[in-house]
Amino acid sequence: MIDITPQRPAGLHAIDSYQPGWFRIAGQVHEGSVIVFPDRVVAWPVTAFADVTADTLADVMATAGVELLLIGTGAEPQPIPKALRAAIKDAGIGIDAMATPAACRTYNILLSEHRAVAAALIAL
Repeated sequence: MIDITPQRPAGLHAIDSYQPGWFRIAGQVHEGSVIVFPDRVVAWPVTAFADVTADTLADVMATAGVELLLIGTGAEPQPIPKALRAAIKDAGIGIDAMATPAACRTYNILLSEHRAVAAALIAL
């Protein structure tokens, strides 16, 4: 049998699980929406995709070394508005949006590959 489960790098903030209203990240429960970096988790005061703006993502844009931002849009995927995409691109960061469950899985895979990734996750 071949194990294709990504290895979880020690000391990094991998997403262990999620349920409506919370995430378990690196063994700790975080209620509500969060932004996950490889080295930390911050509360994110966003409850709907319409609330996502360059201002609500200022922590990501101010963090040196982030190359890719995943946005977990909630239960359903949503398109990224042009102005938001341009602001993130101007900060030198790639951006992709997908439903929150897919963003959690993708973040963990990229983290296991030692990619410079962050995930802004709207709680389900």
